[in-house]
Amino acid sequence: MAMNTEIVELNEQNIDIEKLMRAAKIIQNLGTVVLPTETVYGLGANALSSTAVNKIFFAKGRPSDNPLIVHVCSIEMMEDLLKEPLDLRAKRLIKAFWPGPLTLVFKRSDKVPLEVCAHLDTVAIRMPDHPIALKLIELANVPIAAPSANVSGKPSPTMAEHVIQDMNGRVDMIISADRSRIGVESTVLDISSPVAVVLRPGGVTLEQLQEVLGKDGVILDKMMDDVVDKPRSPGMKYTHYAPNAPLLIVRGEREKIIDYVKGKIEKSVSSGLIGVLCSDETKSEYQGAHVISIGSVHRLDQGASNLFAVLREFDRIGVDVIFAEAFAEDEMGLALMNRLKKAAGFNIVDV
Repeated sequence: MAMNTEIVELNEQNIDIEKLMRAAKIIQNLGTVVLPTETVYGLGANALSSTAVNKIFFAKGRPSDNPLIVHVCSIEMMEDLLKEPLDLRAKRLIKAFWPGPLTLVFKRSDKVPLEVCAHLDTVAIRMPDHPIALKLIELANVPIAAPSANVSGKPSPTMAEHVIQDMNGRVDMIISADRSRIGVESTVLDISSPVAVVLRPGGVTLEQLQEVLGKDGVILDKMMDDVVDKPRSPGMKYTHYAPNAPLLIVRGEREKIIDYVKGKIEKSVSSGLIGVLCSDETKSEYQGAHVISIGSVHRLDQGASNLFAVLREFDRIGVDVIFAEAFAEDEMGLALMNRLKKAAGFNIVDV
């Protein structure tokens, strides 16, 4: 049975506190609120209540063995969720990147419901860099668990219209605001052991983390691009970000990628609508297909920001198959390719 979802428009430069207080009351009463953040829109509920958290899983159709990220508005709020005091490494990371798109994984206290952390002994926490999100947490006066506000497995929402498509009738309130600034989810960094491990690349790059912790102080998880049985971070087990049409990544030298995709277009002229996800530099190469660029190869931060909206646009058009160019896997390209690989179900051809 569909819920009666209230849709509220808010301006982050001039927040209507009365409207936001209604959202805070819903959180306090164990309901669900979609909130904007700088990464993607999140589906929020009281992180200290098992009842509230289970409503997140139900609304998304998300398996309950996938851990959630807890959002806080202060260090004091976070410290109640931790088993041990913050160490020097955590303090350095927080000083450098909070508020912002970095999630830190700590040993959890008993105050964290098992449903939040998928029965693990750790909890993932971040402080969002968005005035509406921070004010909502402050007004609710509880940490808010919030995965991306999309139907599980589909591209994450970076615009209010995406959220309304997926969540209208599934949640108590949707806060409609501007497009997400970063456009991919936060980096998840496990600091619960001696060497920090990137479980999911995102809005803070590996290179930025290494500037703070040193090159030997942080590594990429070997399972980051695999599907694992017991995920330590959101996005590690199940198919994520997938458009409706099959998606194939084509990897190799630029000219060989172009030749491969053009060959597929020429052979498929009469068999359906072909989508091509590419860069500004190659967009003009693909005639006879529906071509969408994510931006320049020299600005993969913008490409990452555009990715989910582009995948949703292919859904809107109704293409039958999508061919995607591969991009360099450094800086923000690492997060971009992580999401693209998962959207493709790791369906990659090397040319």
